[in-house]
Amino acid sequence: MDLQILIGLLLTVLPVFELRAGLPVIVEYVIKNNISVWPYFFLVLVLNIAVIFFIFIFFDFVHGALMEWQWYKKVVDRVLRRLQKKVLRVRVKMDKWGYFALMFFVAVPLPGTGAWTGAMVAWVLGLDRVKSFFAIATGIVIAGFVILLLSLGLFG
Repeated sequence: MDLQILIGLLLTVLPVFELRAGLPVIVEYVIKNNISVWPYFFLVLVLNIAVIFFIFIFFDFVHGALMEWQWYKKVVDRVLRRLQKKVLRVRVKMDKWGYFALMFFVAVPLPGTGAWTGAMVAWVLGLDRVKSFFAIATGIVIAGFVILLLSLGLFG
């Protein structure tokens, strides 16, 4: 596998960059080498969607382990209490629109609005994992097609 493809795949799984940076790098490579974009496109989608699982596991494991430390627990409890008070005021609206909002947030092809941030928001707000996963994954697919079309326009 070429170095440019590996760089694109690495960017795909990194926070902030994700497929928004990785996919254009790969599209530029496949156009330059006259090969099909589709296998790489689907690989980028699968990698970016797989990140959701690792984020949830990471937050659960790290947060759970750090809750054993008093200083962490004190700070996090205070922050989460304040955040939950705000969430309670809009909980009814969030239950109705939260997952669509999460999907659209992730679908916006800007740095910082991808799977990493979407999963962190879902975790912090205590949203249902399965619904959050599907909302984030759908947002990733939408963002993927938007970025693919933009990249093909730029490099085609």
